[in-house]
Amino acid sequence: MQFRYRARDKAGQLQQGSLDASDERNAADVLMRRGLVPLSINSVKSQSFSFLNSGFGESLKSAFQQKVSLDELIIFCRQMYSLTQAGIPMLRAIEGLADTTQNKRLRKTLQDVHEQLERGRNLSSAMSHHRGVFPRLVIAIVHVGENTGQLEESFQQLSVYLEKEQDTRKRIKAATRYPSFVLIALVIAMFVLNIFVIPTFASMFSRFNVELPWATRALLGSSEFFVAYWHVLLLAMVGTFFGIRYYIATDDGRLKWDSLKLKIPIIGSILMRSMLGRFARSFSVMIGAGVPLTQALSLVAEAVDNAWMEKRIIEMRRGIERGENLSRVARQSGLFTPLILQMISVGEETGRVDVLLLEVAEYYERETDYDLKTLTARIEPLMIAVVAVMVLILALGIFTPMWDMMSAYQGR
Repeated sequence: MQFRYRARDKAGQLQQGSLDASDERNAADVLMRRGLVPLSINSVKSQSFSFLNSGFGESLKSAFQQKVSLDELIIFCRQMYSLTQAGIPMLRAIEGLADTTQNKRLRKTLQDVHEQLERGRNLSSAMSHHRGVFPRLVIAIVHVGENTGQLEESFQQLSVYLEKEQDTRKRIKAATRYPSFVLIALVIAMFVLNIFVIPTFASMFSRFNVELPWATRALLGSSEFFVAYWHVLLLAMVGTFFGIRYYIATDDGRLKWDSLKLKIPIIGSILMRSMLGRFARSFSVMIGAGVPLTQALSLVAEAVDNAWMEKRIIEMRRGIERGENLSRVARQSGLFTPLILQMISVGEETGRVDVLLLEVAEYYERETDYDLKTLTARIEPLMIAVVAVMVLILALGIFTPMWDMMSAYQGR
């Protein structure tokens, strides 16, 4: 990303110009290393108003671009760790990975990174031009690794962190797959019964001209509504789905949705532990890599992928900027249990915050793992109860009048 700056040199003379950096903080660091005191730093935005450079054009292009999966990002970090540890020059390493990768988008990205490295830019600055491929957390740790001369350790930390993140995501998806399939099956069954099955019985009951029980009348009324307005129901469901997605895409909607997710019975507590584990592990990686505390909190706030928790972490960062210590702002956030707060306090006193945060992450990951293993067992009774209620209403509504008609026929 390019920035325009205004700064004063040691003689007090005003200096203006532009430079490439990953963010404003990095740009300020570059200027101070040059002996300049920054007055203002502003990102340079493209002035082109062509369709492809417009916001809509960018969204359209990104929709058709091949995505870079987390698995491919993990492989990239592993390969970069092996290549840098072996002492292979960065240009050769990036060029080799660009030639061997199967993902077209990643190949083009690495080719562009290689070109920028040839022009003299550092790796983190080149990667920052492709935030759709490389998350901010990855760019920040690479930047720290470059400045400390420990780039291979940075890629090793990233590969371990991303592997843990991938493992957690897979376990959550596996645990929620069963209830999702059951709910989808129930919705499909409800449509099929009301549109195709119940009308057949309705025509049969109407020929006998007898008083029907309440369950049967309810089923017949529901069926008539579905048959008459099934297209309206489908449009309403599709409209509701896209309306909710649009609302969640807004800042206010995302904040409310992310807060609501954590209050869902059974699932909410699992999501909370999972995100706290993600927070602790990513924060540990950032501190271990030497990222400043306030910058680490800003990056970790994005890594948790939850607007409600992101807001709390940003409040922690503001507390740090006011001069408060980490244990105090962690206690004020209301996110952590007393045991975790005690470990953070001990880590702060001993200077081993990153080590103890790693233990916190492992603690939350163990809790999440146990909850995920028992999730299906806890959801099954609820699902069985819902299916049983549907079957009971169906049986009462269809078989009760049939039994009455059989009894009347036999009595006759």
